[in-house]
Amino acid sequence: MMQVLKYVFIDILKNKIVIAYTIMLALFSWSAFGLEDNATKGLLTILNIVLLTVPLVSVLFSTIYVYNSNEFIELLVSHPVKRSKIWKALFVGLSLNMSAAYVIGVGIPLLLFAELGTALIMLVAGIMLSIIFVSVAFLCSMLTRDKAKGIGISIMAWLYFALLFDGLVLFLFFQFADYPIEKIVVGLSALSPIDLCRILILLRLDVSAMMGITGAVFQDYFGNNWGLLLSFALLILWIFVPFYISLRKFKHKDL
Repeated sequence: MMQVLKYVFIDILKNKIVIAYTIMLALFSWSAFGLEDNATKGLLTILNIVLLTVPLVSVLFSTIYVYNSNEFIELLVSHPVKRSKIWKALFVGLSLNMSAAYVIGVGIPLLLFAELGTALIMLVAGIMLSIIFVSVAFLCSMLTRDKAKGIGISIMAWLYFALLFDGLVLFLFFQFADYPIEKIVVGLSALSPIDLCRILILLRLDVSAMMGITGAVFQDYFGNNWGLLLSFALLILWIFVPFYISLRKFKHKDL
């Protein structure tokens, strides 16, 4: 497994797309802090990058990489190597590279300009989002053999979590505005890793009012240490569940 992981890691590390992604994140992050006289405004600008760009690039690049590695995967499967080790090596290699790109591009400016606690939460949230959407990409690539369909599914997954999910939650909230459904809305937020990260970071920045009428409810549930632990536990589940499903499918897939 380590030999496969080493090959995958070095192969992705030299990829021009990953290098360009790192440079792009760095330019946005340094510009956000350089152009704003208030660190909080810079953090909110970076928050949009973390919640939209990071998941999109992670899921798209990972999906394409898995499809492009089909011949390599078939070659490895023909050798006495367990399929689970091959799949785990690919996943770890992609996750490490996507996380490293985020840490270099966004993490360094955060640690230099932002308050340490806030910087660490944004750093961890971005890393977890990167890994989560690599995991989602692996699941998307196992749902169909067709590369175009797989990429389409991964884009639809990103659109759902980044845009459609919030719209559905708001629709439910307004449709049942006469009922006390704040707690239900809090529970629904656990179904979207992007929403979980947004809540954690906004509460840390003390701008929960930006989340609307449910801000106080989110503060009660996620603002204390137990809420933070629960949120990170849910994010970890978002990493393992899609990857575990994709691993089971890969083990039984006819290559």
